[in-house]
This record gives sequence, C-alpha cells and structure tokens, in this order.
Amino acid sequence: QVQLAESGGGLVQAGGSLRLSCAHSGRTFFSGYAMGWFRQAPGMEREFVATISGTGAITYYEDSVKGRFTISRDNAKNTVYLQMNGLNPEDTAVYYCAATIDAGSYYYLEYEYEYWGQGTQVTVSS
Repeated sequence: QVQLAESGGGLVQAGGSLRLSCAHSGRTFFSGYAMGWFRQAPGMEREFVATISGTGAITYYEDSVKGRFTISRDNAKNTVYLQMNGLNPEDTAVYYCAATIDAGSYYYLEYEYEYWGQGTQVTVSS
C-alpha cells in the first residue's frame, strides 16, 4: 500500500513562488513509481499539471505551467517536488500528488494513477 502526503501549500502574492512536496511511504520502492501533480480549482474539474518518471529522466508538463513550474524527485528521500514560480491567481487550486507504477512511459490522465494524496491548498492573490 502506498501513502502520499503533500505539504508546502499556502497563500502567496502574484509573481511569487512556492515549493510543494509529496512524501511517499509504504512497503514499495519509490523509484518504481511515476509521480504526478494535479490540481483542482473551485468549481472545476481536476486537471493535470506535471509528471515525472521513476528515475526522473522523463518529465512532462501541462502547457500553461511550462517554463514556470518544475517537477523533480529525490528517490533517496522518497519525495517528489513541484517548484512553482511566477504564480498567478489562475494557479489557485488544491494541488494533489499521485503515484502509478512506472511502465516506461509518462502519465497525464487521472485514471492512470492508482494512489492519491489528500491535497494541499495553494492560493495566489492578485
């Protein structure tokens, strides 16, 4: 069983930065999982943000965050990160991390992920 716990959310002014963390625990090898970040704004569907392969060699981003957000992972610490720079009010959402067995591709669809964290709120003020 895999447990995921996000942290690092908060309130930030437009143009500011935040770094989200997601700690992975359970009797599994973290490097065997591809990790993703999704977000859900009020009244909206949950949407893909970024994903990273088990080794960290492959990353993929949603178009609106490219060049502003960076996903990374530290397999020694069983943690994945989302560095968010140049935040704007449209980035306000609950951010979720998710995990799926890495079968050598990249994953950006919700149904591809088996495990989810509880989410962390990010609020960007204008």
